[in-house]
Amino acid sequence: MRFFRNVVLAGVLAIVSGATVAQERLSVVATTGMIADAVREVGGDLVEVKGLMGAGVDPHAYRQTRSDIVAMTRADLVLWHGLYLEAQMEGFFQDLSRNRNVVELGAQIDAAVLRGHDDYDDKFDPHVWMDPDLWTLMVAQVETALSATSPEHAAVFEANAAAHLDDIKALSTYAKTALATVPESARVLLSAHDAFGYFGEAYGFEVMGIQGISTESEAGLNRISELVDLLVARDIRAVFVETSVSDRAMRALIEGAAAQGHEVKIGGELFSDAMGAEGTYEGTYIGMIDHNATVIAGALGGEVPDRGLNGRLSAGF
Repeated sequence: MRFFRNVVLAGVLAIVSGATVAQERLSVVATTGMIADAVREVGGDLVEVKGLMGAGVDPHAYRQTRSDIVAMTRADLVLWHGLYLEAQMEGFFQDLSRNRNVVELGAQIDAAVLRGHDDYDDKFDPHVWMDPDLWTLMVAQVETALSATSPEHAAVFEANAAAHLDDIKALSTYAKTALATVPESARVLLSAHDAFGYFGEAYGFEVMGIQGISTESEAGLNRISELVDLLVARDIRAVFVETSVSDRAMRALIEGAAAQGHEVKIGGELFSDAMGAEGTYEGTYIGMIDHNATVIAGALGGEVPDRGLNGRLSAGF
């Protein structure tokens, strides 16, 4: 009987101890999967992260839910991308920041390294994660925000950030090497919306989207007709769909080219505004960009390893 009581007591103490550890963790809410991944990498065991937008979710159109609001009002730190990415939530974040610890990461980036926005003169292209070298600036801002919130753990955050930045630099080197094998004449990336501008600048690709920088912009018949003519005139044979954007307009583009006797294939599905499923390699920032670089290079005639940088991609190419 005494043995039984001791076992029960030990179990209770373990639960209490576990609860204490959980309570000591920094509670962080991040809007996008990319930011949530950076927080996990930099924060490690010291943070508990909730990402609002999962696989396949379009941040341009996302609106906060009731459970999101509860999570953010209870969090020690709320991180949002900014640069007009979460366009439908900007007013909410401005209100929340009056009495909660809220950081707009993109606002800390030097505007000199940003691309202008197609639709707004006073805004910038938010898709900075498409260039790993630019994304290191956002990771540094995550470290700064975590250290400001929990200064006693700043040394840990600094060490974790340094290790993660090394991984991102290796990713950048891989992407440059793989994409450089694509013949120059084939370096044209046409996708559902204009999310790959920073990618194009980093790797020397001409980038086109059926829609503009925001998925909220409409893809008209004239735009599709123009792109069909371009595909035919320049003999472009592969286009790309995105996991977070409907492929309806892309299918219309392919059908339009076929009507002119020009065959265009889907070169692959890319991660644009959202990462892959949670728990998968593609559900990390490294895996997301590894996938994109490998798929694009492979589809456009480049030479790539069968399963990407780390041999971990879920499908071979």
